[in-house]
Amino acid sequence: MSRAVRENQLVLTGTVTRKPATRTSPAGIPISRFGLEHQSRQVEAGGERSVQCWIRVVASGAALQDSVRQLGQGDRVRITGFLARRSHRDPEAQLELHAQHIEHLD
Repeated sequence: MSRAVRENQLVLTGTVTRKPATRTSPAGIPISRFGLEHQSRQVEAGGERSVQCWIRVVASGAALQDSVRQLGQGDRVRITGFLARRSHRDPEAQLELHAQHIEHLD
């Protein structure tokens, strides 16, 4: 394994906030984007706290498109993927979750 390779994997459950929008890249790769809202209760420093966050999900490639086509606003899903900046040029750009697996929970 290369020294440059680092672990970057996230599993997040949540609710789809908007129907996926899909486009095709110049290389012919389908790319879908949708919002995911997560809400949970977590234990931190011995105390319970409420957690809520929103993140944009990017699903690239033909293998994920069947799952993406079935998504609608309000659907509950579990996304497994990795985090990447929205823009490679801006070091402070927002993070996006790049899906590698989408599991429907409804």
